[in-house]
Amino acid sequence: MKSPDCAVIFDLDGTLLDTLRDLSDSGNSVLAARGFPTHSMDDYRTFIGTGMENLVRAIFPEGEKPETEEQIAKVLAEYRGFYAKNWKNTTKPYPGIPELLDTLAGRGIPIGVLSNKAHDFTVKCVDEFLASWKWDSVLGQREGIARKPDPSGALEIAKTVGLAPENCYFIGDSDVDILTGKNAGMHAIGVAWGFRDVDELTAAGAESVLGTPDDLLRIL
Repeated sequence: MKSPDCAVIFDLDGTLLDTLRDLSDSGNSVLAARGFPTHSMDDYRTFIGTGMENLVRAIFPEGEKPETEEQIAKVLAEYRGFYAKNWKNTTKPYPGIPELLDTLAGRGIPIGVLSNKAHDFTVKCVDEFLASWKWDSVLGQREGIARKPDPSGALEIAKTVGLAPENCYFIGDSDVDILTGKNAGMHAIGVAWGFRDVDELTAAGAESVLGTPDDLLRIL
């Protein structure tokens, strides 16, 4: 067994947790309440990943998108209200994630979460669905901190666990995650089971793409 000389930082939505239906139901509730057409759940695969503010802009029809700060704040509050009701209706860890986390814990490898989901919801999801493991750092989108692919959050976690960025693995399901890892000087690893396709991950420069969670153990 290798000594724990590395850390693993995970994206949340589409990487650790399958949140797609709860997120899409919340977005469609916003649209339906305003009389706009809704989207399929698959459509939300491309809306998710760059933060709630960008999501609520993306789901509106062209010509109807919120633009002013006041409009965005109002729609974002509506979305947060629906998501507060829906966030744990169907969300669950992906198959193999609990076993992977068990193994990482057994090896003493530090683990963290960095998400573009709002920080409060990020913490709630980890506390609800991933509480069986000790997380060294859990960070969502916070006021005044640039969202991924800016490396600030990833570098903050590396500092928290006391490891150089080059000894950290950033794991995610989108080009945003791969770029975050690369921008932070970390190993950027994609996952094939998430919201985006493998071509997007390889085009963004992923060092490798995991077919299943336990594939990570072969490269640590």
